[in-house]
Amino acid sequence: MWPISIEQGAFFYCILINVIGFTAIVIDKYRAIRKKWRIKESRFFLMALLGGGIGVYMGMRMYRHKTRHRYFMWGIPAIVIFEWTLVYFYFYHW
Repeated sequence: MWPISIEQGAFFYCILINVIGFTAIVIDKYRAIRKKWRIKESRFFLMALLGGGIGVYMGMRMYRHKTRHRYFMWGIPAIVIFEWTLVYFYFYHW
């Protein structure tokens, strides 16, 4: 009945939220250079919690943004590891 399966929808959601997270880092870096209004740091953690941690982390590393903040360099990967652990246990141990 639905045009796509739940698995396909989850896949597209993961791609989309990671692209949004990556783009948010790029926009924030651009604004930081130009000393303009910035994106709140809590928004990056929210994007990571919603499944976009890989995109946020890739943007941080590629654009060298927020890399001096330990809570970003440890927090974002910790969220990703936690989420992947949940996914693993959901699919393989439930």
